[in-house]
Amino acid sequence: MAKQNDGKVLVQNRKASHDYYIEDTYEAGIVLTGCEIKSIRQGKANINDAFATIRNGEMFIHNMHVSPFEQGNRFNPDPTRARKLLLHKAEIHKLLGLVKQEGYTLVPLKIYTRNGYAKLLLGLAKGKKQYDKREAAAKRDAQRDIQRALREKQKIAR
Repeated sequence: MAKQNDGKVLVQNRKASHDYYIEDTYEAGIVLTGCEIKSIRQGKANINDAFATIRNGEMFIHNMHVSPFEQGNRFNPDPTRARKLLLHKAEIHKLLGLVKQEGYTLVPLKIYTRNGYAKLLLGLAKGKKQYDKREAAAKRDAQRDIQRALREKQKIAR
C-alpha cells in the first residue's frame, strides 16, 4: 500500500538556483529517526542554509533543520545534527573528485518522498558572482516584459 504523500515535494530550497549554477543533480536517501520523518512529512524542515560534505567515504548533510515532532517523546534528536546521506560508493567518489578539484559544492535542492522513503535531491553547483545574479535578474525582467507585450498585442488583435 503506497503512502499518501508519495511523489510530493515536502521541502524546497528556492534560493539555490539564485545563488548557484546547478550543473548536475543526484538523488540520495536520508538516514532519519521516526520523529524526524514525521516532522518532515508535515513540512517542518529547512534546507536553505544546508550543505553536504564527504567524510571517510560517507556523505553527510549539515545545517538541515528539522523541527522536533510535537507528539514526540523527550528524546527528540538535535534539530541541526549532521544526517547521513545514502548514495552509491561510485557516486560518492565521483562527487569527491569534483568537489576537491573543480571548486564545486553540494547543495540540497529539495526533499520529497518516493515509495514511502524521504529522498534528497542534491545539486552539484558552482557559486554565482554578484554581477551574474544581476544579469540573470535583468534577463528575467526582459523576458517578463516581452511576454507582457505579446499578451497586450494578442488582446488588441481580438
